[in-house]
Amino acid sequence: MTTRFKETYGPYALVAGGSYGLGAAFAEGIARRGLNLVLLARQEDQLTATADRLKGEYDVDVIAIAADLTDVHGVKERLRRLEVSIGLVVYDAAYAPIGRFEDVTEDQLARAVAVNVRAPLLLVKALSDAMIERGRGGIVLMSSLAGSQGSPNIAAYAATKAFNAVLAEGRWKELKPRGVDVLACLAGAILTPGYQDAAGAKPAPGTLEASQVAEQTLNALGKGPIVIPGAVNQVSRFILTRLLSRRAAIAIMAKNTGGLS
Repeated sequence: MTTRFKETYGPYALVAGGSYGLGAAFAEGIARRGLNLVLLARQEDQLTATADRLKGEYDVDVIAIAADLTDVHGVKERLRRLEVSIGLVVYDAAYAPIGRFEDVTEDQLARAVAVNVRAPLLLVKALSDAMIERGRGGIVLMSSLAGSQGSPNIAAYAATKAFNAVLAEGRWKELKPRGVDVLACLAGAILTPGYQDAAGAKPAPGTLEASQVAEQTLNALGKGPIVIPGAVNQVSRFILTRLLSRRAAIAIMAKNTGGLS
């Protein structure tokens, strides 16, 4: 499996948002499979610490780029200057303004669109061209169960995650015949520092460790356009999207997201 993974998605993988939490879990799972890494994140200290740890533990090359994904053109230029072949992209970076929509500022909304929509859209465009030429590669976009229906208190974030799921589905159909695998991960709640700070002490049903989400997602590459880590989350999405009305699904989601702060 490791050999096939390296042959299909190597030699380098880019992980956007790879300094801690789920992004770091993705980076570790990829390094364990033998790929070199390009880690991209804003927080330089955490980014450097993660890069150094993965280099030491897995004997892979790890390039750390401290950058803000709101400047996607600057990020693209820095990646171009690396002159390494990126065969796998995992876009995990996200910005989630929390609160009633009228209380969220325009700057927060603009940042959510820049980080969650514009950056993955343009990076997928820029990096998939070389994959198409090689006839192999992979793209993973992090979506969310929150994007399956309206999610009060995180309305803008949920809408951006719906965008990523639909983008991945379209690119999956376009690129599958050309040897490039595309996958959207519709994750439920994940035990990351950011989620724990927002949700308080009580995790939502189906909450998973970051390593579980990363492993199930990487194992699903090449098997379809969508993966939903965790059996509880799979059942929940089926109920919310297939059995209940939209009105009822939104009401149920509000019980999970209404307490975020």
